[in-house]
Amino acid sequence: MNTIKIPLIVALIGMLAIAAGNVGAGEAASATSGYSYGDTTDKNGNCLSCHGDVGKVGKKMFIDPVKYTHTNHARIGCPACHDAVISGHAGSGMTTAKTGCRQCHDDIDVEYARSSHAGKTDCNGCHDPHRVAAPTEISGQDINRMCATCHDTYEISASHGKWLPQADLHIEMLPCITCHTGSKNYVINLYIIKRQEGVRFGKFDLASYGELKKEAGGRDILSLIDTNGDGYVSLDELRNFNRNPQYKELRLQGMMTPEQVTHSFQILDNRRNCTFCHASGPSAMQTSTVAIPEANGTFRKVAVEKGAVLDALYATPNFYMLGGTRNAMLNKIGLVIIAGGMVMPVGHGFLRFLSRNIRNRREDRHE
Repeated sequence: MNTIKIPLIVALIGMLAIAAGNVGAGEAASATSGYSYGDTTDKNGNCLSCHGDVGKVGKKMFIDPVKYTHTNHARIGCPACHDAVISGHAGSGMTTAKTGCRQCHDDIDVEYARSSHAGKTDCNGCHDPHRVAAPTEISGQDINRMCATCHDTYEISASHGKWLPQADLHIEMLPCITCHTGSKNYVINLYIIKRQEGVRFGKFDLASYGELKKEAGGRDILSLIDTNGDGYVSLDELRNFNRNPQYKELRLQGMMTPEQVTHSFQILDNRRNCTFCHASGPSAMQTSTVAIPEANGTFRKVAVEKGAVLDALYATPNFYMLGGTRNAMLNKIGLVIIAGGMVMPVGHGFLRFLSRNIRNRREDRHE
């Protein structure tokens, strides 16, 4: 097996959010670029008039305005990082000089420098500065896709399979950061997944914003589940969504994600203990949200009535946590199965006990 080039790589897509108070960088950029820092249009409008049009700059230099303007980087403006670009630079052949990430993210830089990733890739190796998002706005699937840019999925499954049963299933159902970053609390995020088109028994993939918007008939995607429109998802609404034949190609997939992540990328020994997830586990396992995709590539998290994970038979298909998140009905079925299995050996032993005197008299006659 080839050596893994970089240990599990993406702990948090979107931690490049820049603090609003970085006035020094803004003033320096304003002096060199001639841009005003009065409003967002002045900060980004001139740049996006070209870089927001793929026809003008090509795919390599294209910045998706919808996904970029959502970020905190857009709030401080392009010149804050591209501080050597002058107004009207097109065709000048000038190389862009970027302000380093550590100028605003020095705490993360210090933490990252102590990790096993340090020196193997820089910030841009994991984070696209034009598409950064907050931790709560991204999906576990997106995180794992970023990890897979450096870590071969089959090699990861094989290495984890040395100690982790059904490693491929665990890796598919968990963001890498769940096991490779320390956090006190965890939450179950429920994502809407969709069966691949044209394949009756095909694999389910994360449903896109466009696909779900179409399913919702142009309405808010949340209305697929939140039928009463109160902005809160009840257990009954989850059950109705899963039982609705109109949505037979859609399912809910639960992924346990840490509420707090780091850039340390730890290998935590307690994650090798099955009881971390499959026994009492973190109390937040009983807390869940529905993650609704947005047009800008992020996810909106909507609170779900407590107990959705416990209601696994109805609320979260293909997602069942043992122990602390066990389902009462499954427990009863399991007890019936166990009791049924004990009937024969216990009954046989009991009958032998009752008939022991008869056997003893027969043995005495033969003597």
